[in-house]
Amino acid sequence: MYKIQANIKGSRFIEVSDNHLQTIEKYSLFRNLIDSNGIIDEDVLDKLRFNIRSLLESETGNDKNLLDLCLDVIYNENMKAFGLHNLVLLYIEWLGRQDADNVNELDVTD
Repeated sequence: MYKIQANIKGSRFIEVSDNHLQTIEKYSLFRNLIDSNGIIDEDVLDKLRFNIRSLLESETGNDKNLLDLCLDVIYNENMKAFGLHNLVLLYIEWLGRQDADNVNELDVTD
């Protein structure tokens, strides 16, 4: 379990699990989410929420893990643009660890 800081003051945190991060990866929720300027603001958070809402309304929205991600993280009362920024950073770090683990598991013998 990870904790991301949800506000600038550092008084609010949101717990994020590996399951949440796997769900973000499964649905590619961050792909094409952030504009070329790299700024994560409330509009980006709204865009993510709209994208997830569309998924939930479709057939693929019957995934319990996607619902858990929404309830626990994305629609958490403390989630603001600052928290989303930290979630994206955590996700990038987590992906890097996943890639490193996969490389370590490879057998490179001839």
